Amino acid sequence: MEMTSQRDIHRVSPACVIPDLAGEITAALVGTGPALGLGEVRSTNAPTHIALVIGTSGTTGISKEVAFTASALLASARASNKFLGAKPGQQWSLFLPLTHIAAVNVIIRSMELGTLPIDLREHQGEYPKVDFTSIVPTQLFRALNSDERLLRHLQSAQAVLVGGAALSPTLRQQAIDAGINVVETYGMTETSGGCIYNGQAIEGVEYCLNEKSLVQIRGSVMSETYLNAPELYILSDGWFVTNDLGEVIDGKLHILGRADDVIISGGENVSLTAIEATLSIRYPEIEFAAFAVNDIQWGHALHLAVVGEISESEIAHYLEAALGAASKPKGIHHLEQLPLLGIGKVDRIALAKMVGHE
Repeated sequence: MEMTSQRDIHRVSPACVIPDLAGEITAALVGTGPALGLGEVRSTNAPTHIALVIGTSGTTGISKEVAFTASALLASARASNKFLGAKPGQQWSLFLPLTHIAAVNVIIRSMELGTLPIDLREHQGEYPKVDFTSIVPTQLFRALNSDERLLRHLQSAQAVLVGGAALSPTLRQQAIDAGINVVETYGMTETSGGCIYNGQAIEGVEYCLNEKSLVQIRGSVMSETYLNAPELYILSDGWFVTNDLGEVIDGKLHILGRADDVIISGGENVSLTAIEATLSIRYPEIEFAAFAVNDIQWGHALHLAVVGEISESEIAHYLEAALGAASKPKGIHHLEQLPLLGIGKVDRIALAKMVGHE
């Protein structure tokens, strides 16, 4: 009989209830069950040491099946609980979709505390009190501007992890002023989710900046490979090189934005991240997304998506005064909500396509 070093991948429905999923995660972590597959996973098997595979398109649109060992997932959960000072018996709440590493992390962190998270994804009525939760900036924005029951839930928690997308300094300060103990996280699927909390690496994680100021990460929380495209999983001297620009101030990492968020419009460099951050300071109650559209005259034309009521001329004049003429949008589009990629990042590709079809 021919021996094989692979095992089947069991795909879990996003609607799977928490106790059932926790049981399957436990089996996968201890190696008594198949590897779990979440999200867009097309492979049928995985090496025997792989416990979890999560399909993610990322911001590039390229489908990647990120494979994790049990040790990486457990290292992430334990380091997170340790950073937060979590104790056995304490409880997390779950607001995030089960197809993402952030939701899996909440479940494993809970299991490490001897509990299961309270599933609040479809909950009606008042939210119960918990010790910890994990959300994205969009959810924090809604809590501070419209969702009072979510606001009370966050205020009562010992700590609230906020990650998955850039958290503006203005939104963070608003949350702090409202009595929410925000812990800003940075990471990605490849790093088992958030691995840097409030600018500090959690236990077992190291980071540095390369010569291009790109953030590099290594440590016990790192994923193993891309199951469907191992040639794309590249390490540089053991470091996973991100596409995020950073700087270290007073020993803490600050993310400046993605390297590919800078466009050239009419020969001028324009940072989409800077556009959004500048607007969030002036108009904290309104959601903005800056994006680029190919343009025969400008090369890349700056456009802006807006959720909320505001004068287009006011936005244009403010950006021009704050950041220069190149930062004046060539188009402003009012939407009911921003299209999201994953659990928090704005889908700029979808926005560009939307403008192309107008």
